[in-house]
Amino acid sequence: MTVEITKNTSPAEVENAVPKCCNRPWWPAMVRGFSRKCPSCGTGSLYYAFLKIKDRCSNCHEELHHHRADDAPPYFTIFIVGHILLPAILAVEKIWRPEVWVHLSLWFPLTIILTVWLLPRLKGATLALQWALCMHGFEYSALCAPANPCPPQQLPQNID
Repeated sequence: MTVEITKNTSPAEVENAVPKCCNRPWWPAMVRGFSRKCPSCGTGSLYYAFLKIKDRCSNCHEELHHHRADDAPPYFTIFIVGHILLPAILAVEKIWRPEVWVHLSLWFPLTIILTVWLLPRLKGATLALQWALCMHGFEYSALCAPANPCPPQQLPQNID
């Protein structure tokens, strides 16, 4: 597999570039991602819709479109929600033995609320871990990113 770098860099700059991702701390990045913020700066928002990741951070202009979260966030969400609710469901059934309608009216909304709350946070944490470990294209963005990136509207239009 060959990777073509299409940024505004010459081949000599790419060969002499030092990757900036070799010392990215993964824990602070995951905390920022869990709080739905940019893993690089911690201030820009990750999302432009419920689970739609922005292409780049609005604050530090870090490229975020490389992420490949795929099925990991839903899997982690199901795992966590199941491990939180299942013991509670069993305990309520063992202690009080409520009617089925009580179980449905209690556990169904709790399941939905926990899932909707956790899913974007776990997706942000997954993206942040990929960013910190330079996975899925984040290593190329770190290799080619300028030290002080320009806002998107100030990039040159004609590249020869």
